Amino acid sequence: MDFLKAILLGLIQGIAEFLPISSSGHLAIFKNVLGFNSETGLLFDVLLHIGTLAAVFVCFYKDIWELIKEGFAIIGQFFMSLTGFFKTKKWKPVVTTPYRRFVMLIIVSTIPTGILGILLKDVIEAASATLLVPGLLLLINAVLLFISDKLKDGNVTEKDATYKKALAIGTAQGFATFPGISRSGTTITACIACGFTREFAVKYSFIMSIPAILGALVLELLDFEREVITTPQLLQYAAGTVVAGVVGYICIKTMLVLVRGKKFKYFAYYCFAMGAFAVMFSFFA
Repeated sequence: MDFLKAILLGLIQGIAEFLPISSSGHLAIFKNVLGFNSETGLLFDVLLHIGTLAAVFVCFYKDIWELIKEGFAIIGQFFMSLTGFFKTKKWKPVVTTPYRRFVMLIIVSTIPTGILGILLKDVIEAASATLLVPGLLLLINAVLLFISDKLKDGNVTEKDATYKKALAIGTAQGFATFPGISRSGTTITACIACGFTREFAVKYSFIMSIPAILGALVLELLDFEREVITTPQLLQYAAGTVVAGVVGYICIKTMLVLVRGKKFKYFAYYCFAMGAFAVMFSFFA
C-alpha cells in the first residue's frame, strides 16, 4: 500500500463514518473493487477508527467532559447512597441531572449494540468480504434515509428521553454494524423516530458511537496478530489516520446542518446508486 491508497482509505473512512452512507460498506466495496484487501492489515483498520473517534471527541469535548464527570459522580453517589440505605432503609436517587441521565441512556443503548456485535461478528466479517451484501444493504440504507426526512420533528432531549427509547436506538445501532447500513444514518433516524429533537439526535448518535467504536476495536484487537510494520508503512498508516480524523471532524459539523435541514434524501440517492453499482459489479467481477 502506498501513500495515495492510505490517504484514499482515510478519506473514505472519515466521510462515510459520519455521513449517512456507511463507512464499512464503502471500505468493503472499495477494497474489493480496487484490490486493497491484501494490502491493508488489521492495524490500519484500527487506526482509521481511532482517527474518526478522535473527531467525535474534538467536536463534542464539552459534552463528553461533562458526561465523564457525571459518570464518576454517579458511581460515587451510588456507593454513598448504598451505605445510607443500610442505615435508613431509604434509597436516595443518583440520576439527578440531565447529564447523569444522558450517561445512563448511553449505557443502556450500548448494551444491545454490544450483544449484537458479538453475536453477529462472524456474519459481519463474511458479509464484508463480498460486494453483493454491502450493495443490497446500501439500497436498504437509502430507504431509511428517505424515511428520516419524512419524520416529524420531536422535542425529546436528555431531560426526558426514556430508557426504553435508548434500548431501541442501541438495537438499531447493533444492526448498523453490517456493511452497507450507515451507523449514523440508522441511529439518527431511530432517534428522530423516538421523538428526539434533530440536534439532540445528532449529538446522541455520535456520542453513542464512542463505546460502540471502542468495543469494535477491542473485538478486532482480540484477533490481532503481530504485524511487522516498516517505517514507510507507519508513515502511511499515520497519514490515513490523520486524514480520517480531519475529514471526520468536517463531516460531523456538516451533519448538524444537514439533519436540521432534512437533506438526507440526497444521500439516499447516492446510496441507491452506489448500492446498485455494487450489486451489478458483484455479478461481473
